[in-house]
Amino acid sequence: MASQRPRPVITLPRAIAVAALLVLSSGVALHASDDVKPTGSETTNEATSTQRPVEEGQQPGEAAPSASSSVTPSGTAKPKPGASSSKAPARSGNTLPQVPVVTVSGDYPSPATTGVPAGTKLNRLGLNFDGTTYRVTAHNTVLDAVHIPGDLLITANNVRVTRSQIDGMVYNEYARKFYPFTISDSTIGPTSYCHGQPGLGFSDYTATRVLLRGHSDGFRASGPNINIQDSYVHLCTNPGAHSDGIQTYLTGRGLTLNHTTIDQRDANPADVTAPVFIVDSQAEDVVVTNNLIMGGTYSIQVRNVKGTAIVQNNRLVDRSWIYAPVDSDCATISWSGNTIVTIDANYQVVNTVGPLPCKDW
Repeated sequence: MASQRPRPVITLPRAIAVAALLVLSSGVALHASDDVKPTGSETTNEATSTQRPVEEGQQPGEAAPSASSSVTPSGTAKPKPGASSSKAPARSGNTLPQVPVVTVSGDYPSPATTGVPAGTKLNRLGLNFDGTTYRVTAHNTVLDAVHIPGDLLITANNVRVTRSQIDGMVYNEYARKFYPFTISDSTIGPTSYCHGQPGLGFSDYTATRVLLRGHSDGFRASGPNINIQDSYVHLCTNPGAHSDGIQTYLTGRGLTLNHTTIDQRDANPADVTAPVFIVDSQAEDVVVTNNLIMGGTYSIQVRNVKGTAIVQNNRLVDRSWIYAPVDSDCATISWSGNTIVTIDANYQVVNTVGPLPCKDW
């Protein structure tokens, strides 16, 4: 089998599992969507912040200047997400990630248990950057119960997003810098088309109980300190998109994917790679545990990882793959407790078909 390589965020070519033909992936322009999952009403308001904005060139963790106290557009051209970095981010000094402990009970994330909680009243924010994006520039900003009818660009440290709907993508790279953030109980992605960019990226983020829909790529890992847990991803495709549930590119140290459901079954088989596509040679200390996975060419692909690679207690839906369930570096992975299962319409395990062994094609 030809070696598969991850592609950059801005649709660069790469080889798929068994073909050597290079194709160019294409994005789809973002359009605002007013379809709100919660049953509550929605108001419109321009958001402000009491925190100071981050100035261009300011390093994460530096004190913000006192020039302004409001969130305003920078007036510069919108950056192309993920395309600006020509080298891998500096390695984090964090210690080896601990393996999450989750009881394997068959209770996996679904649309009913992730995303904006039902009944949440959302405050619609105006797009303040390039006409397509809401940009956060103030450190420690909290976005709670908001509806952003476009992309969310985070250019400030320690931003928290909770109980919110973002109709486009969420990303935190600007001017070759990453800004740490957390997002929880939130819905990402459109309902009326397939967005050509990753739903959430790129580095130093924690995602909890996130519902990610309407994107050809789900999570992008392009730096260190990434923790994804208790979330649900439903993937789509565009022609030549090579859809992935999670994909690494210029990754750093510390990537955890735990107790998350990734469904790639409805994506066009001609345009998919894998629900789990962690093959970047710069990835270090990777944990993939307690997930429910379905779809893709070779559904679980974990290769080239430095340090520790742990793939344990995952559930792969029977016969949901195209070629084979696994293509991974078995000799360097701590592989145990993985099984093939069947599920019901609510993503709960109905039956265990048998063990899921590691296979290196």
